[in-house]
Amino acid sequence: MKKILVFGSFALLAFHGTALARDQIRIVGSSTVFPFAASVAEQFGLSTNFNTPIVESTGSGGGLKLFCSGIGDQYPDIANASRRIKKSEIKRCSANNIQNIGEFMIGYDGIVMANSRKSNVYNLSLLDIFLALAKNVPDGQGATVPNTYKTWSDINPDLPATNIEVFGPPPTSGTRDAFVELAMEGGCKVFPWIKALKKSDKNAYKTLCHTIREDGAFIEAGENDNLIVQKLDANPNALGIFGFSFLDQNADKVQGSVVGGSSPTFENIADGSYPVSRSLYVYVKQVHIGLVPGIAEFLTEFTSEDTWGFDGYLVDKGLIPMSDEERASWKEKVKSFANSTM
Repeated sequence: MKKILVFGSFALLAFHGTALARDQIRIVGSSTVFPFAASVAEQFGLSTNFNTPIVESTGSGGGLKLFCSGIGDQYPDIANASRRIKKSEIKRCSANNIQNIGEFMIGYDGIVMANSRKSNVYNLSLLDIFLALAKNVPDGQGATVPNTYKTWSDINPDLPATNIEVFGPPPTSGTRDAFVELAMEGGCKVFPWIKALKKSDKNAYKTLCHTIREDGAFIEAGENDNLIVQKLDANPNALGIFGFSFLDQNADKVQGSVVGGSSPTFENIADGSYPVSRSLYVYVKQVHIGLVPGIAEFLTEFTSEDTWGFDGYLVDKGLIPMSDEERASWKEKVKSFANSTM
């Protein structure tokens, strides 16, 4: 028996009993959120009668691009992101008839600059990071010049005299977005004239503070953070940029740099003292809830205290939990949008 399901100004053809041909939740997005979503998917598959969701690591930008491309079998139901959805992405969703996007935060993460345990721990300021990785740097005369810093000691004599070599994520990565905003911009605006530029020419300010050098000092290593860990283990002189969870899971091989006087620890990220910390998000295509079996139940699993609480299994994967009040608030929001379409 066929029936038409109407959502707002558009309709979908559905079959009685199974709304879409696909009976398996499809999840895409952030490589940082990937291990958390994969763990929830595995537990969900083991503890319910639903199929285990498919989880793909595509990067936050790549995942939201797929998510916002349309409605139906060929499009993902859920997108993970290590930064908040952009206005341009919401517009893309809207242009493809995705009007109601369910958002919830799952916890916190720190972005680390790590190196091999075969080397010494780096002690970096945000200014050190900016000067090491920016495409253009201040010349001391109120202007900028192309970055010619070769070694860390060129920037700061207290740092090692080793070549600046940093493996990091591509532009599609939410980790990259958050890193340039929190770390590089944090060091960039130390200069008063650049800080003032934000008010007079916001685009010029953002270009200067967010653009990473392309002369080989920064090496894009794709969306696979485990690959960066392997590269650091093989190259003790290099640094790598990735989320705290990968540092936590590979603590026998790599160590996190001190940034702004704070080490990237669970406690420092949780209390906000570590300066390169960010929120992690999940986005749900509400129109797919009730059409693809198990989405509402999957959200219930994700927001269970046994999952994302301080004693939940995601903590063992490196997730920094939100406060009790934050979790309660987000859980109510998830219930409201999950139940509104059932």
